[in-house]
Amino acid sequence: MLSRFTQTLSMTDFVPEEVPVRLAATVMLIDDRPDLQVFMMERHANTVFAGGMWVFPGGAVDHQDDDSYFSGIATHRTDNDASELMNLENGGLAYYMAAIRETFEEAGVLLALHQEDESPLNIAEASTARFQQYRDQLNAGEIELKTILEKESLMADISKMHYIARWVTPLGSPRRFDARFFIARIPSLQIPIHDDGELVNSVWMSPREVIEKAATDEMVLMSPTLRMVKSLAEFDSADQVIASASSNPEDHRVRVHKDSGIIVLPGEAGYSDALTDVESGWMRLRRT
Repeated sequence: MLSRFTQTLSMTDFVPEEVPVRLAATVMLIDDRPDLQVFMMERHANTVFAGGMWVFPGGAVDHQDDDSYFSGIATHRTDNDASELMNLENGGLAYYMAAIRETFEEAGVLLALHQEDESPLNIAEASTARFQQYRDQLNAGEIELKTILEKESLMADISKMHYIARWVTPLGSPRRFDARFFIARIPSLQIPIHDDGELVNSVWMSPREVIEKAATDEMVLMSPTLRMVKSLAEFDSADQVIASASSNPEDHRVRVHKDSGIIVLPGEAGYSDALTDVESGWMRLRRT
């Protein structure tokens, strides 16, 4: 049995066992509008990874996300703090920084605070064009996130990002990622919008509406993405979500229901005898 994650990415002319597993990070941006909603983006159909699918902002970790590279820029968490939270020996901070960088690249939202007074970044009319130029340069590889933060006297707002899951792409895909998922409330002074390159559409939507559209294939989601949205649907408000996520619940290992093929967690029907060799995931996002 293959999950939709693997089915969607299936290609020829590659050796599954030789596909490297890249580190990655993604952020679920949420808000009350006035009901609980999540920001979703549709990937271009021609992209190799998850083409045509609806996703959260995110991407691979690279050199500019490394802890040592960000030395001197306050982030509210040390690498030791971040690593301990994710049960890593080291390198945890890089996931946070990658998530912040990718969210700015893909959604135009920069999770940052002014260093002087730690007030939220306001990308207002006077600075919209400047930050759009930063975004374009970042996407083109002409500037790095550290440079943007230094030029604008900003620090990454890691304190309001909460770690909620880990998913590893199953063997059999031509692209494999070890992805850490975070959740954060959208900054009130910023408006997200897709990059109109890799991402061709974006929308705020309630978790239940996403689930309904996925059930009719009006929206196509990878299995882990859909499972995250289903868990988000257990909550009534963004405050509830953040309160639960910030309490850092223990990891729950996902399994795949033998008959329906859906991802299930402990306490859900069919978990006791569900399959353990289809999806590799550990989730903390749940109503506690």
